[in-house]
Amino acid sequence: MFLEIPEMASDITRVEANIDTTRRAHVAAVRELLADAPVVAILGARQVGKTTLARVISAGEPLVHWFDLEDPRAAARLAEPTLTLEPLRGLVVLDEVQHAPELFPVLRVLADRPGTPARFLVLGSAAPELLRPSSESLAGRVAFYALRGFDMVEVGTAHSDRLWLRGGSPRSFLAATDAASARWRRDFARTWLERDVPAFGIRLAPEALRRFWTMLAHLHGQVWNGANLGRAFGVTEKTARHYLDVLAATFMVTILPPWHENVGKRQVRSPKVYLSDSGLLHHLLGLSSLDRLLDHPVVGASWEGFVLAEATRAMRAEPGEAYFWATHAGAELDLLVIQNGRRLGVEVKRTDAPVVTASMRAALETLRLDELVVVHAGRDSFPLADRVRALSLADMAACLGRGG
Repeated sequence: MFLEIPEMASDITRVEANIDTTRRAHVAAVRELLADAPVVAILGARQVGKTTLARVISAGEPLVHWFDLEDPRAAARLAEPTLTLEPLRGLVVLDEVQHAPELFPVLRVLADRPGTPARFLVLGSAAPELLRPSSESLAGRVAFYALRGFDMVEVGTAHSDRLWLRGGSPRSFLAATDAASARWRRDFARTWLERDVPAFGIRLAPEALRRFWTMLAHLHGQVWNGANLGRAFGVTEKTARHYLDVLAATFMVTILPPWHENVGKRQVRSPKVYLSDSGLLHHLLGLSSLDRLLDHPVVGASWEGFVLAEATRAMRAEPGEAYFWATHAGAELDLLVIQNGRRLGVEVKRTDAPVVTASMRAALETLRLDELVVVHAGRDSFPLADRVRALSLADMAACLGRGG
């Protein structure tokens, strides 16, 4: 399904009002989980539409109780959580649950009641590992659903440059102008650093984490080297890794692990690091327009990260299915996805005339790929060699799985 984005500001307001209908696939998926699990957690970065999605789901329920845990009044009502939650029936929504991890043991008890008198929909802006050990009490009772920002399937391939520049956060993407989008991302970054990170119980100075975040933006798409980054930042390698883990657990950074096996070659064992949202990457680098982005040295790495994120979403790649591969001799593969015993390689080339390289041939044979696709910036898709296809960005989502 496509979300058609008009260019006039007055029309954008109308589009924003209809986000709930354009994301109906997410609504159906969460409702299916709620039918099977007493607790469903929608997790994702700030401002990707978790609350909007929950309101659409709630609209179809006969009885709903909503608690916004950023609202002091809701926090006061939950001062004695068992007394408040136990009598409730129907659907109970707990928004921004990371502010109250002490609720998880209570939810475990309520989830185990016979007959399941209430189901709980919890929304969080932190990965489960950041909420441990509290979230572990829900093991076996909770289903997780990852929600990300807009992707090309939703906005339409005609708006891929806009999505790349602004990122997938709905308010950033739907802003009336590039300048308005840039202001929104600036304000979002400040709020996230000054309010959200401390709310997770993370005691890091906002300015220190911002400088680290910005350093990562300059290293976007590169292999992680905690020792070098720690020295540049004036902290230990362990501290640098802690900062990275904080950014990953709050969905600001994507860590792509390396694939290695016994292939008789010295292989890279450190992960690659990408900023998860291209719009925030461009904000941190001061790139507020497409012209400035296209003239910047990071353009290739930025486009690579954007394409890889779209590719993994198209293939619905889960953690443990997506990797990169590289050898110390120089052979590499941008993305390796292993699903149901099938190995698919993805290379990203910002060119309209891709060719098969020696590195691609090495990956194809060494990793025993079933297929290698080369996603490029041109308009056409065509075979390049045996088991190698060139795909345009416009064709990628359909050809790699979602909607194909």
